[in-house]
Amino acid sequence: MISEILQGQLITTGIFILSLLIIRAISHFTITKVARKNGINEARIRLIRRYITVALILVAILIESFVFGAKFEDLALIFSSVFAIIGIALFAIWSILSNVTSGIIMFFNFPYKVGDKIEIHDKDFPITAIIEDIRAFQLHLRLDNGDLVTYPNNLMLQKAVTLIQKDAIDNLDEDDGVDAV
Repeated sequence: MISEILQGQLITTGIFILSLLIIRAISHFTITKVARKNGINEARIRLIRRYITVALILVAILIESFVFGAKFEDLALIFSSVFAIIGIALFAIWSILSNVTSGIIMFFNFPYKVGDKIEIHDKDFPITAIIEDIRAFQLHLRLDNGDLVTYPNNLMLQKAVTLIQKDAIDNLDEDDGVDAV
């Protein structure tokens, strides 16, 4: 009797894991296709694919605990305790979470890409720079004088930004080739 129950759970687990792997492959393919169509660099594509993989693993752990007989009350107690601890910890580091969330939003809906020259309209510290890299927490902006500025993702979504020139890095490279001739 016990082996039949375990066998059923293992078959269900196998089917579920196979389904999750297919969902993961489809989501990774879709994210990559959309990102390349929009000119998003490979580092950002890998980052979002990691987020999707982690989310699927967490969902898998939750569903598998039900498959192997965990009760909702037991899981509710565990999750409420874990989320209380995480909530207290994340309250202390809310700005990091804000930047990661902004990075995800910027991945899917951001009109600028690496190489564009932008102007950030900040009253205290206006910036005109070329986007050199877009990371999970911040953007790397290269100023005209060559300085590198890291700018938090959450501020990028809060401030007004003007596109000065598309593909400014490409144009700089072309200008350098013309000067060398």
